[in-house]
Amino acid sequence: MKNEAAQPKNPSAVTAKVVSGSDSHIAKQGSVYRSGVSAESVGSAMLWLGTISLPAGRRTSAHRHEGHETALLMTAGQEIEIWSGPELECCETVRPGDYLFIPAGVPHVAVNRSAENAEFLGARNDPAANESVILMPELDGIVP
Repeated sequence: MKNEAAQPKNPSAVTAKVVSGSDSHIAKQGSVYRSGVSAESVGSAMLWLGTISLPAGRRTSAHRHEGHETALLMTAGQEIEIWSGPELECCETVRPGDYLFIPAGVPHVAVNRSAENAEFLGARNDPAANESVILMPELDGIVP
């Protein structure tokens, strides 16, 4: 099988690009995103790379990413809880230096109960700066 990512989608995109980070924005689920590599910044067809913050004392809304996987590295903060599963029944603790993988379609909520912002380096196989998020308000009351 040929690696589709190795073949340029745009014939004029045959050089490397250096990107200065963009301004941050608050995503629908409540975390703060700052895009680096994206469809908008470099014409990426398959990859988004940037930073994600979860402010101190905050949580995301229950949500899922239907069409893409997400990989995160916690780079700063104390710890957060990641609740996941069909009924948010699984709770894991993520600390600086930990990697986190969220499969496509998995409902999840991130909770930062500490007094420090939690910071992540994130990548996903959806190149849009504003990813496709499906909010799941019916699950918001499950996480304490």
